[in-house]
Amino acid sequence: MFCHNCGTQIPNDLQFCTHCGQSLAGPPLGQPPAIPWTAPPGVRSHTGQWIGSGWRLVKADLGTYVLLALVYILMSGIPLIKGPMTAGFHIFLMKKLLGRRAEFSDLFTGFNFFVPTLVASLIIGLFVGVGLIFCIVGSLVVAAALQFTYLFIVDRRMDFWPAIQSSHAVVKQDYFGFTMFVIALGLLNLLGFICCLVGVLVTIPITLAAVTIAYQEIVGFDQRTIQTL
Repeated sequence: MFCHNCGTQIPNDLQFCTHCGQSLAGPPLGQPPAIPWTAPPGVRSHTGQWIGSGWRLVKADLGTYVLLALVYILMSGIPLIKGPMTAGFHIFLMKKLLGRRAEFSDLFTGFNFFVPTLVASLIIGLFVGVGLIFCIVGSLVVAAALQFTYLFIVDRRMDFWPAIQSSHAVVKQDYFGFTMFVIALGLLNLLGFICCLVGVLVTIPITLAAVTIAYQEIVGFDQRTIQTL
């Protein structure tokens, strides 16, 4: 399980977090007991709105995002760490959206969730690959259904499978709209590659920002996570 105070992965039988000392017997003082998460009804995709908001967020600090994207691309080429790196990028974006001080080192905070993000990345890759065997559309739908997995892991402190289920619970209400969202993000990154590969240093942050903004709008950041960012 994960400490709701600092996010450190710890054994299930502990009563206190070995990293921050937070009691694990229940929720932090002053907070209501945790309840199982359920997706809000009537979720719809807003592709243009989310991408536009992502661009405005990235444009406000473009140099930092380009540097983050460069390190993200280089590090993601190392086997088994793309999941943690993606989670870390989302944490950086969450802090930006909340008006908190975001630092370059936030890119590596996803390693606090190494095991669930690693397993999630392997499962997502497997499912998308299986979808691709049947048809390209199938792989796009799967990618759309699982796009919020890393955010559920870092924000709601979920393990990989509940995070996958929660992401699907959101997307299944508008498969077509969210698939179009993923296609639009893919085309945006393709455009970045066409622009002498340099453009992808801008489009990758925009796409990750768009997904983070969509998550914030649909799910909302957990109050316990907000307090620790």
